[in-house]
Amino acid sequence: MAGLDKNAPIVEQRADPFVYKHTDGYYYFTGSVPSYDSIELRRAKSIEELQNAETFKVWHKHESGPMSQHIWAPEIHFLDGKWYVYFAASEVDDIWKLRPYVIECSGDDPLRDPWIELGQMQAADEDNKSFIDFSLDGTVFENNGKRYFCWAEKTGGQFAASNLYLAEMESPIKLKTTQFMLTTPDYDWERIDFWVNEGPAVIKNNGKIYITFSASATGACYCMGMMEADESADLLDRNSWTKSRYPVLESDYDKNIYGPGHNSFTTDQEGNPLCIYHARDYEKIEGDPLYDPNRHARVMNVTFDETGKPLFKFYD
Repeated sequence: MAGLDKNAPIVEQRADPFVYKHTDGYYYFTGSVPSYDSIELRRAKSIEELQNAETFKVWHKHESGPMSQHIWAPEIHFLDGKWYVYFAASEVDDIWKLRPYVIECSGDDPLRDPWIELGQMQAADEDNKSFIDFSLDGTVFENNGKRYFCWAEKTGGQFAASNLYLAEMESPIKLKTTQFMLTTPDYDWERIDFWVNEGPAVIKNNGKIYITFSASATGACYCMGMMEADESADLLDRNSWTKSRYPVLESDYDKNIYGPGHNSFTTDQEGNPLCIYHARDYEKIEGDPLYDPNRHARVMNVTFDETGKPLFKFYD
C-alpha cells in the first residue's frame, strides 16, 4: 500500500466502509456518514487516493416516514448491468425501525446520474419472517451461479439478539428463498453489552467461502468473527458452515486501534486481497458510541494460512 501510513485511516469519519473495484479500474467507496442522513459516493484509481477524492451525495433521507432516520451502512454493487445501493434506514418517529432499502442508478455513472428508489428489500413470497423487525447490513454475493443476500436481523425488540441470515435472491430487490439463520451470538466475545452478529462480508479462497461478521457493541469490544463453508456446499444448510471459536480481528491496545469491524473486501491493483474495516484510535468514548463520529475507514492486506483460511493482522 504505497503512499499510506500503516494502520492509518484511508477515509476519516466513515464507518461501515464498503469498497467496490469495478471493471473500469476505479475503486468506488461508500460508508455511513456521521450525520446518518445521506448516501455518499466517491471513486479513485487507487485506495490511497480515496481520502481526497471528490464526494457526491447521491441520495438524502426523507423528512418523515420510511427512510427518514439512521441511514446506515450503504453498499454499492453492480448487478446485471446496473448500479445498486443497499442500505438500512428507520423513521423519525420510530428510530429503531430499521429495514433494508434499495436504490438503483438510472444511468451508467453512479456519481452523477440520478438514483431511483426501489423501496424496501422484499422477502420471498412464502417468507413471513424476513425484514419484519430490526434489519440492517445487507450484502450481496454470488456463488456457483446463484446470488445471495446476507443481512442482520433481530426480532423481539431493540435489545434482542442480532443474528445473521442468508437467502438466495430472485432479483436485485427480492429474495427467492426463505431466510436461513447463518449465525447467532454464541460466544462471550459476541455478547459484550449487546448480543450482536452483523456486518457480513464475503471472501473466497482455495475452494472455500468465508463470511466475516462483526460482534458485540460498537465500542472497543467490537470485533470480527468468521464463518466458513465449501464453495460447492449447500450454503442454506446449517451443516455446511463452521464458525470461528474466537475473534479473527479485535482491538489492539498497543497500536491504538479500537473496535475494528464492519469490514468489506476488495483487491489491490495487482489483485491481492484487501480488508477494508473501520476502527477508532482511542478507547474512551463520551456518550453513546453509536454517535461518536471517529470510526475511520482503514485497510489491511489479507494473507492465508497453510489451509487457505484468511488471516487478519494489523501492520507492525
